[in-house]
Amino acid sequence: MPRQGLSILSKTERTVLIITGLSHLAVHAQMLVFPALLPLFHKHFGLGFDTLGLMATAGAFMFGLGAIPAGLLESKLGGRKLLVIYQVGSGFAALIIVTAQTIFQITVGLAVLGAMSSIYHPAGLTILSHRLEHLSKGMSIHGIAGSIGLAVGPLLAGIFAEFGDWKFAFGIWMIGQFALSGATILLIPNRYRTSDSENVTSPKKTDIYSLALYYIISICMGFAFGGFTTYMPSLFASQTGSVFEYIPETLRGGFFTTLVFIGGIVGQTIGGVLGDKYNRASLLFFIVLINIPFFALMGYASGLFLISVSLMLGIAHFSPQPISNALLADLTSIRQRGLGYGISFFLSFGIGGGVAPAVCGWIAEHYTISAIFPFMAISLLPAVISGPLLIRRFHHSSWNR
Repeated sequence: MPRQGLSILSKTERTVLIITGLSHLAVHAQMLVFPALLPLFHKHFGLGFDTLGLMATAGAFMFGLGAIPAGLLESKLGGRKLLVIYQVGSGFAALIIVTAQTIFQITVGLAVLGAMSSIYHPAGLTILSHRLEHLSKGMSIHGIAGSIGLAVGPLLAGIFAEFGDWKFAFGIWMIGQFALSGATILLIPNRYRTSDSENVTSPKKTDIYSLALYYIISICMGFAFGGFTTYMPSLFASQTGSVFEYIPETLRGGFFTTLVFIGGIVGQTIGGVLGDKYNRASLLFFIVLINIPFFALMGYASGLFLISVSLMLGIAHFSPQPISNALLADLTSIRQRGLGYGISFFLSFGIGGGVAPAVCGWIAEHYTISAIFPFMAISLLPAVISGPLLIRRFHHSSWNR
């Protein structure tokens, strides 16, 4: 994590940011293991992409659905307890998958993994929003850790699938989650000082109208995220063989997907810097707009051109994450922020990202995998419409920075 970003925090705040960052890394790494294994399950287990899409949806939908109760529980139990529940629960979910004997049992394990993982974001983001003065930069560091998880998850899954047993790709995160739960119990204080939340300027009342516009954008970005992260490994596996034929298919899909998420780290860094300097609503709109041509191009690209376009998409798609997370703090009161994050992640990952794997699996099965990505570009149009309305509202409200 960037030293300069951590130096502005107290020792306790640094500890919290490190543990939440590692938890963020783990949650995204685990959730991307199965998408990286889709080519393996398709080829060796004879499962169609429509079936695989439904399996992925079981995890993705629960990943979003559980965020609302987690957001409500954050104010009652506190972030520390919720973090431990997420870490221990995710570890046991991985154990279910590792010991599974049937496709149904794997699907159940994916659903439990999604449900347990859904606890993380409302808890972790609310803790950070209460404690950090430089919120966009803090969210950027936290987001970079998540992007590292997105990058590492598919790569390790591809390596284990080709040179070992695919179950090790889940087993390694099972061990990591149990270790993180011990660190959380030992190193994070049980209670935070009330004054910690005063470091962040917050509205006294939640801006419902602006929040609704923000949530429309969240659904669209979540749908696009769910579609392209689930099927990007399969796209790379099928569309880069002419250039990298010496690399095994599953490993090829995982490796190039990792490169895209490394590009996402660059995007997170850019978003963190810009989010503390400029109007966040305007930044969010323009970055969403930039995503559209890259999604469209991916459907018509192959080989080196596909890799280049996807790297640009990685930078563009992940740059709004620290901005949008900080923007949500601008729009919600402290008392309602945990619920605000919970609803946001339910809509983004549950409704948007949860539905996307099944819809895109149907597209892949009846058309081609490449057809998914122009469809993702079209799915962002409601966000493009909502963006200017949010900017206008944000400019003329008391929540403007």
